[in-house]
Amino acid sequence: MNSLVPGRGKRREFPLSKIIEHELTPKAEIVPKEEARKILKELNATPWQLPWIRASDPLARILNAKPGDIIKITRKSPTAGEVVVYRFVVPG
Repeated sequence: MNSLVPGRGKRREFPLSKIIEHELTPKAEIVPKEEARKILKELNATPWQLPWIRASDPLARILNAKPGDIIKITRKSPTAGEVVVYRFVVPG
């Protein structure tokens, strides 16, 4: 994937694929619809109650996420071990 992301002010461009390959970037994936239903039921939440991520966010673009999708992000933490968070993809 060789999409480009604009920078601030003067336009700077770099390949999106480089972002996801970096060692400090957390692992991310789109949650299948059936698994998303189970997760929302466990959390007793609706998708809109999850933290949001815009469809234009570089991570969402790399994953080709569409509004309505849920993204699972797995981060490594020195104190908590592995932390899993979910983001609801919204337009924008």
